Amino acid sequence: MDSEKYWWKRAKIYELYIDKFAGTIGALADGLGYFEALGVNTLHLLPHYPSPMIDGGYDVTDYRGVRPELGSVEDFAALVSRAHERGLRILIDWPLNHTSTQHPWFAEARLSRDNPKRDFYLWSEKPDKFLEAPNAFPDMKASNWIYNPPTDDHYFATFYPEQADLNWDNPDVFAEIVGAMDFWIELGVDGFRLDAVPHLVKRDGTDCRGLPETHAILKRIRAHIEVNHPEVILVAEAHNTLPLTKAYFGAGDECHMAYNFVLAAETWLALATSDRGRLDACAEESRDIPENCQWITFLRNHDEISFDTAMDPEERRILMDFLDPDRRYVMKKAGLTSVRVATVFSGKRDGIREAFSLLFSMPGAPDIYYGDEIGMQNLDPEEGVLDTRKFVRGPFDRAAAAAAVQDPGSIFNEVARMLRQTNPSPGNDAAKSGM
Repeated sequence: MDSEKYWWKRAKIYELYIDKFAGTIGALADGLGYFEALGVNTLHLLPHYPSPMIDGGYDVTDYRGVRPELGSVEDFAALVSRAHERGLRILIDWPLNHTSTQHPWFAEARLSRDNPKRDFYLWSEKPDKFLEAPNAFPDMKASNWIYNPPTDDHYFATFYPEQADLNWDNPDVFAEIVGAMDFWIELGVDGFRLDAVPHLVKRDGTDCRGLPETHAILKRIRAHIEVNHPEVILVAEAHNTLPLTKAYFGAGDECHMAYNFVLAAETWLALATSDRGRLDACAEESRDIPENCQWITFLRNHDEISFDTAMDPEERRILMDFLDPDRRYVMKKAGLTSVRVATVFSGKRDGIREAFSLLFSMPGAPDIYYGDEIGMQNLDPEEGVLDTRKFVRGPFDRAAAAAAVQDPGSIFNEVARMLRQTNPSPGNDAAKSGM
């Protein structure tokens, strides 16, 4: 693919699971014309690595592999090559905070206290360290410290108990993870979404998020990228206030892009109240970032809709009443909900159109979650499922998509027309919607 300075500033992103969208890597490669019809130029591929799939593939067992049911590494390389031929960039998800407890590193580390891989993870005799660190899934575990019977102690897991956090104070961890990044870069990938990046380094007496040591690691990874692969980008998934999220850009020497969670929450509040005053103020505050950096803007992604950082209790109630009035998809861990765009609006086109119009008027690179462009709705809730993110991760309706592409009046083609008129940039002065 031809070199283009700061190509990420003009990105229009589409986020998808290979299996749920196409079935296999080969089928995805054969269907790349769909993305050209929509008008996106960048694909964000959710985790494709070998995994027991406890957490949708974020529990990795091999950073240099592909799940067999998706295809092979060779298939992946062919996909990237064919995407590049069409002018499509490829971002891959990169779960660098933790591995699966079935990863060979952890399988060794948990067996004895003197195992060479022991220091790849975080251990404690008693579950009494890092007590201020967030427990991401309190519905699934009472503590971040998980008992390990073979060594009669505990390992640390921010997310699922089956996802052991890596010890980023160990230089061998840095070498292994960056070496695996080089592996995918050699296959042609254009960037990495750094999953849960604020949590990398833990220190007692802190909430273990966004510590200076974490930013130092990001600067080292970025320096490695700049020297060896200057067109490859790093994307921060860091859910926090705007000032704290901006820190992941550094001085233009950490991540190239970051998700704007605050702007997403304000977008939904504007839709709920028909008042965009706060949204416009947030958009203006978002413009002040380094010249070589860019926000990613979105309505929703593969997770629950997050609005806990920017909203007071009354605003949270307003949003929950708007997004999920019957509380069908609430994640009890934080009172948040997992809903697709079309589900919020009960499939009504005017609401879906307004939401996308508002998204595309914001400064940044827009990101569409697979299926939202054809009005896909949530899967039906199931009794006993605590992780309601499952219900926004259903199979892509390929028949509906094929029909929508051919229908000039479809939601798909409305979104495509709006997207083609969008010019992503931090100083984007796109016309404001008529809210």
